[in-house]
Amino acid sequence: GFAGGDRTDIKLPRPQEELLRDVLAWGKPVVLVLMNGSALGIAWAQEHIPAIVEAWYPGEEGGTAIADVLFGDYNPGGRLPVTFYQSVDDLPPFDDYRMEGHTYRYFRGKPLYPFGYGLSYTTFAYHNLQVGAPSIAAGEQLTVSVEVENTGQRAGDEVVQLYLSDLKASAPVPIRQLQGFRRIHLAPGERQAVRFTLSPRQFALVDAQGRYLVEPGEFTISVGGRQPMGLADTGVLQTNIQVTGETVEV
Repeated sequence: GFAGGDRTDIKLPRPQEELLRDVLAWGKPVVLVLMNGSALGIAWAQEHIPAIVEAWYPGEEGGTAIADVLFGDYNPGGRLPVTFYQSVDDLPPFDDYRMEGHTYRYFRGKPLYPFGYGLSYTTFAYHNLQVGAPSIAAGEQLTVSVEVENTGQRAGDEVVQLYLSDLKASAPVPIRQLQGFRRIHLAPGERQAVRFTLSPRQFALVDAQGRYLVEPGEFTISVGGRQPMGLADTGVLQTNIQVTGETVEV
């Protein structure tokens, strides 16, 4: 339903849910194709439907693009730009405008699909995460590199994502923040090195006066094909670095 023009739930409309269950009951292979403008609570579909394609609003050539994916003529490499929650029960009240509990940066629950999530017809593995130095002075930049390998049987695109977490901030900061991403194409068995450069501003927090400050402390750098969720099987590589010296404004 709706309240004041806003949705009161993020589930599919009831007639669509009922249709989905009826179609699945026929015993035929089913692919759910979503055409929507925001995150949906599709926990039942995730549990019962073998494949789900998020098409968003694909435009007049959307049918062609979706067919290419469904028939295997194109290997998808998209990643979610939003968090898909299990249900509205995971979210703060709609009129609570604080960031806590909203978006991948502040959400502490278990999402249905995390920000940055996406599947491929091939698989990738990450190796040899390296940083330019285990310790840098506040205000210095840092280089990060990782090797990505296509471990599957088909060529495909991988979206390499780098997240940064400030472990000892003196002010409220996000749990993690996406600070770099790179889309690369790899043939089966191919391995490629990907390099990022983190600027001082990317290590900064914002204080009560609105200043961007880099403080001494400890940061976790996470690199992989999705965001780190504290799970051992995500394939995300992590390392910690120290920022030393005095606090500097950047």
